[in-house]
Amino acid sequence: MELLYFAQSTLARSTESRLSEMGLGRAHHRAMYFIARHPDLTVSALLSLLGITKQSLGRVLNELVDRDLVETRVGERDRRQRLLRLSTAGIALEQELFEMVRQHWSRAYARAGQNAVSGFWSVLEGMIGEADLARLSGPQE
Repeated sequence: MELLYFAQSTLARSTESRLSEMGLGRAHHRAMYFIARHPDLTVSALLSLLGITKQSLGRVLNELVDRDLVETRVGERDRRQRLLRLSTAGIALEQELFEMVRQHWSRAYARAGQNAVSGFWSVLEGMIGEADLARLSGPQE
C-alpha cells in the first residue's frame, strides 16, 4: 500500500510545479489526460471516468475552457451533449506534463526489467477489476 501511495505521490509531484505556475492542480491534469486520449469525449463520460461530482468537474472544465486549454462543442447526434477536446495550447501542455510523468515510468521500468514490468501490469490489471478494465479501451457512455 505504501509503495502505491508513494509512487502516485511522486508522479503527481513531478507535474505540480508546472501546474502551479498556471494556477492549475491535479484535477485539471487528470481531466486533460483523459480528454487528450479521447477527443470529443462527452462531459458525462469524463464524469464517469474521473468519479467526481458534477460540480467539481464543472469547476475544473470551466477553468480549462477559460484558459483556452479545452474546447467544447455541441454533440452532433444529441444537441444536449458537450463534446470536449484539447485546444492547441492544451495539447502542448498535456504533452509536456505527460513527458514529465513518462520519464519517471521509464526510469522505473529500466531499473525493474521487462519481466517485472509485465508482472506489474498484470497486477494492476488484476486490481482494477473487469468493469474498470473495460474502460481502458475507451470511455463508456
